[in-house]
Amino acid sequence: MKGIGKIAAASIISNLPELGYINNKEASSLVGVAPMNKESGRFKGQRKIQGGRHQVRTVLYMAMMSAIQSNPVFKETYQRLVEAGKPKKVAIIACIRKMVVTLNSMLRDGVMREAPKA
Repeated sequence: MKGIGKIAAASIISNLPELGYINNKEASSLVGVAPMNKESGRFKGQRKIQGGRHQVRTVLYMAMMSAIQSNPVFKETYQRLVEAGKPKKVAIIACIRKMVVTLNSMLRDGVMREAPKA
């Protein structure tokens, strides 16, 4: 996948051996990029990311910075979110979550490369 280099791949393989054997929600929670609700009764708080494996999240953050430049799918997603008024860091984390879900699906299905979008 464009944006995933040798260091990111090694970090994912060593720190997330479960990837490919779990569902997408579990994968994003395991990395720590799933939004968690802070709600109780009528109180509605902001959703934030928390927990997960911070080593992988840090590496994927830097990989996403590269992927936004080279991968047209993530570039379009990032630009769409920023134009919708999301803060840039929130848009990057949303793209990381999309990357984790895509990588999980690729490993589960045995696909070695991302299929080109038509």
